[in-house]
Amino acid sequence: MLAPKTILSVFLLLFVTSTAFAASPFVKGELLVQQTVKATKANVDKAIKDNGGDVLEELPQIRVKRIRVPEKNFDKVKAALSKNPNFTFVEENFIAQGMLVPNDSYFSSQWHHNNIMSSSAWEMGVGSTEIPIAIIDSGVDPDHPDLMAKLLPGFNFLLGNSDTHDVLGHGTAVSGSAGALSNNATGVAGVAWNNPIMPLVVLNSSNWATYTDISNAIIYAVNNGAKVINISIGGSSFSSTLDNAVNYAWNNGVLVFASAANENTSVRYYPAACTNAVAVAATDSADNRASFSNYGDWITLAAPGVSILTTNNGGGYGYWSGTSFASPITAGLAALVWSANPDLTHQQILEILKSTADDLGATGFDNIYGYGRINAYNAMMEVMNIQPEPDTEPPSVALTSPSNNAVVSGDVSITATAADNVAVEKVEFRVNGTLLVADALAPFAATWDASSAASGYYTIEAKAFDSSGNTSLADTVQVVIEEVAVIDVEPPSVVLTSPSNNAVVSGDVSITATAADNVAVEKVEFRVNGTLVATDTVAPFAAAWDASSAAGGYYTIEAKAFDSTGNVSLADTVQVVVEEVVVVTDSLPPVVTILSPSNGATLTSKTTVTATASDEGGVVEMKIYVNGVLRSTKASDSIIWRWNTRKVSNGTYVIRIEAKDSAGNVGFDDIVLYK
Repeated sequence: MLAPKTILSVFLLLFVTSTAFAASPFVKGELLVQQTVKATKANVDKAIKDNGGDVLEELPQIRVKRIRVPEKNFDKVKAALSKNPNFTFVEENFIAQGMLVPNDSYFSSQWHHNNIMSSSAWEMGVGSTEIPIAIIDSGVDPDHPDLMAKLLPGFNFLLGNSDTHDVLGHGTAVSGSAGALSNNATGVAGVAWNNPIMPLVVLNSSNWATYTDISNAIIYAVNNGAKVINISIGGSSFSSTLDNAVNYAWNNGVLVFASAANENTSVRYYPAACTNAVAVAATDSADNRASFSNYGDWITLAAPGVSILTTNNGGGYGYWSGTSFASPITAGLAALVWSANPDLTHQQILEILKSTADDLGATGFDNIYGYGRINAYNAMMEVMNIQPEPDTEPPSVALTSPSNNAVVSGDVSITATAADNVAVEKVEFRVNGTLLVADALAPFAATWDASSAASGYYTIEAKAFDSSGNTSLADTVQVVIEEVAVIDVEPPSVVLTSPSNNAVVSGDVSITATAADNVAVEKVEFRVNGTLVATDTVAPFAAAWDASSAAGGYYTIEAKAFDSTGNVSLADTVQVVVEEVVVVTDSLPPVVTILSPSNGATLTSKTTVTATASDEGGVVEMKIYVNGVLRSTKASDSIIWRWNTRKVSNGTYVIRIEAKDSAGNVGFDDIVLYK
């Protein structure tokens, strides 16, 4: 039975779930962008920088960057980058949320094992350490007696470290549903007894997760050996980033199971509705659709998800409801079945789950149960009867760009198509036998920087690999780099735009100019009476001349432009006049007035000290001293300091407030306080 405190937490989480997603929340000031295959790093970085953005994070496997942009220009920046040819897509960094449903009616046993016939399935196998399950969630209780012996090292994407303690409780419950320790005379039984659990933390203590963190966790799980991934988190906004991450898992032979969400709607939730994810709906003990479960033509399978007895954060047990628990029960079954025959492909495992599910509702596939409610016994019977044939068929690959005998230069875009009877694991691109890049994500592509390559013939090669180690025949094209010599003899031009000719100037004089060149302007030099004042390399070209100490008279300002080949423009000049200025010395200090407290006042527990100052030249700074100790400073002609005097010792306190003007003169006012 859940403690009252636990029940309240679950209810609060449900409240957030049922109200938050209508607005499709996302991280403010962040965008996810995917660069095109042909885009260069320089062009991508320039486009981001020109729109006031900076890169926070990269997902190189799917060519996605998480960038920060000014919030006040968010919509304009998104629109501008969406039109930029260097990007495939631009989208918000949406936020997903854990799926929980409260329940105040408890069962005394794990009824779901009876419905899916787990006991009969376990007669044929109880899982294997060779098929790990990644739980992308809020973490896992590392000391829970039904989980601690099964945990693999994981990662915390919220903190950027390996601390995978559960920050919410959701992840511990999900993990127990998939694979709690079993046959150990303790607690509950998971579906997959022997399969280890890899905890990956993306869901924070407020029950939110960003699509970036979820995508990163999927990639991490794939790269670190997980064969089954469970994500009991969902958001109502489609994301190409998330879809690419799920595809990355699928293309690497990994199954991603995701909860369909608990909104009682046909609205698609992600990642469950992603192209290659397995979307799991929830059923009750009578095999009816759970009242909260989402439905639709995007549902793949259904599984028990009401009052599931599982592990609780802190070492106990409790009943949980939601598609959050239907999904890991299904993921656990996938790991159990795969353990019985590790040679099967992920497509074969998924097909077994679908073909052996109990066909509930309308005959065949339907929008409530998908292909049916999972049946562990049927699935294990099916896998035990399969004798997989080894995959010996190699993939095929074809270079699609550049064409044979093409003349190339600069950044060369190389693309290829590849196919396999099971799955293409990667395509390697080589130039003259040297590996350039290996791409694991279709469309397969690489960029070759040929800007410094000598002229001549080069052989570009593409070779495909599948997950069984089969390798395609290489496809090759020959390209030509021709040496082109361009001599630039045309000088740039320059025009001074400010100040105007014969202008009267003083103090800091702003000098501006425009410059142009047939190739590129390298710099503009600014001189006054022949002496170099500044060199500017970035348009708009400008300089500042401090004429405050210049003697009265005429001065010649000159601008000259240079290009990268060394050509120099004719100088453009203007004449200006500096008039002598009589400087009046300011020797009068500011006048300081302490407004509160009054002189001789007695200190209370909290005392507010306020003062103003006036000066003909302007006050630049005010300071408050207590018994000679500086306590507050402000660059203003007024100051307020709230002094907590509750613990101040009894005695006499001299408050001095000083004010300084722009000439450095200092005035002050004193008062004496008592306690």
